[in-house]
Parts: sequence; structure tokens; C-alpha cells
Amino acid sequence: MSDRTVQTLLDRHGTTFAEDAGITLADKPSPLWRLLVLSLLLSARISSQIAVASARELSKAGYRTPQRMRDATWQQRVDALGRGGYRRYDERTSTMLGDVAATVLEEYGGDLRRMHEQADDVHKAVQQFKGIGPTGATIFCREVQGVWPDVAPFVDEIAARGAERLGLPRSADRLAELVGRDYFPRLVAGLVRAARDQSVVDDVLGR
Repeated sequence: MSDRTVQTLLDRHGTTFAEDAGITLADKPSPLWRLLVLSLLLSARISSQIAVASARELSKAGYRTPQRMRDATWQQRVDALGRGGYRRYDERTSTMLGDVAATVLEEYGGDLRRMHEQADDVHKAVQQFKGIGPTGATIFCREVQGVWPDVAPFVDEIAARGAERLGLPRSADRLAELVGRDYFPRLVAGLVRAARDQSVVDDVLGR
């Protein structure tokens, strides 16, 4: 039962949020930066679809590195967020994106791999950036565990709740036994969707 549930979840709802945002995640400066931006956007009280669309617009505008984000004007960032539908928090978020970009450049030379090398706890380290609180840090860790194996297996309370709703184990270690390492971020993304949307649970369980 669990094998079939996991496979159905992966097939139908297992796209990571980074993939949704057009980010091919890798242990390289640009995709890691874009994931940090996405995590900041997803942590606001706004739909994940709008956050993902806005992350795509920021990338389309060329802000794929901290340097490009910092060098953009405040209004240019606001406009990109607006094109993604991120209007409720666009002005404050534009300021935060500029601040985060400046911090990444000043502290890590624009390369989040340096933060990773220095951090004892990635979840805690990511929260040094303005606008990234526990929720944003959790989103970042869920996705980055695919390229930073020392973060894995990372399962937060929301994903664990999704697992429970699907009749799967809540434990990160037990969930990690169900799929290969490369598939684990996709599994966690699917579990998050299951926790938030009953229709996902019904679809996976064939109700």
C-alpha cells in the first residue's frame, strides 16, 4: 500500500516548488540564490502559485544572482513582483530582496555554498537573511536537501502531517527509506501539498 501511495504521489504531485519556479537546482551559486528568493516569497501569506509565478518573473527579469538583484532598482523589483501577481507585499518584499542580496554578497561573496560550508545548522543559518524566518528556512531546507545531502532527510511538521493523512510514516528516517535520495525532495513536496489540500489526498488514495 505504501509503495503504491508513494509512487502515485510522486507521479501526480511530486514536482518540487523549485521545479515549478523553473529552477534546475544544483550546488551552484545561481540556482541556490534563486531558491533563497523563492523561499522568501513562499513564506509570505500569499498563495504558492503567486509566489512561484513571481519567482519566475524575477528570474525572467535577469535577477538570477545577488549582484543582479542588488543592482536592480527598487521599482524594477516591484514591477517584476507585480507581473507575477505578488502585489500585496510587493513594496516591502522588493526592499527585503535588495537587503538579502547585499548580505549574500557581503558575507559570502554571492555564493551560498560558502554559507553551507560554514554552517553547523543550515536551517538556522538561512534565518540570518532579512525576510527569511523559520518558515522560509524550512522551505529552503526541504528543497536544498536534494543537493546538500547533509541536510537530508529533512521533514517538517507540515510534510509529516501530509504523510499521516496518506497513511505514511511521519518520521523523516522512515520516509527516506521509501524512496531514493534523488526523489526525496519530490516526496516531501508532495506531502506538503497533501497536508494543504484534501483533493490531493483523495486523488492519491483513489477516493
